[in-house]
Amino acid sequence: MSKIVMRFTGVGGQGVLLAGEIFAAAKIKAGGYGVKTATYTSQVRGGPTVVDIQLDDKEIWYPYAIDGQVDFMLSVADKSYQLFKQGVREGATIVVEPNLVSPTDEDRKKWNIVEIPIITIAKEEVGNVITQSVVALAIANTFTKALDEDLLIETMLSKVPAKVHDVNKKAYELGKVYALEAMK
Repeated sequence: MSKIVMRFTGVGGQGVLLAGEIFAAAKIKAGGYGVKTATYTSQVRGGPTVVDIQLDDKEIWYPYAIDGQVDFMLSVADKSYQLFKQGVREGATIVVEPNLVSPTDEDRKKWNIVEIPIITIAKEEVGNVITQSVVALAIANTFTKALDEDLLIETMLSKVPAKVHDVNKKAYELGKVYALEAMK
């Protein structure tokens, strides 16, 4: 696998940091290198948040994503989307929560914008809005094929309490189903 750089954006409290942590930990378990670099404002809850995830088979020397080198982005908050979209390379896929993120016509020309109702899936189909980070994890891995799915799920389950394993497995499966549907 060559290097993959992903970016998740949202607001504090939406779980984008957890998703980044799971990706990086899974890549390390697979014998590679994974780095998660988070930036968030002093408003911990509700402030713009971005996490850049770099996965590589070679050692990663610089922890921050370089503008124009982000291969995939997922955003669940418009203010963060607007702030951090410029680092995404032209032609790359950006998955957005359509109820909260408003890409411009220019954005749609520059990137492959895919709308998946991530928060609605977590809230209404999984039954727990907190699982939105796992829905996002599944969507990102389905689009990028960054990691072995079983290893990613195993890593995710190691990061959440046992009492919520079933709901998180359901969230992962639903995220994958929606991603596959969007890719058709």
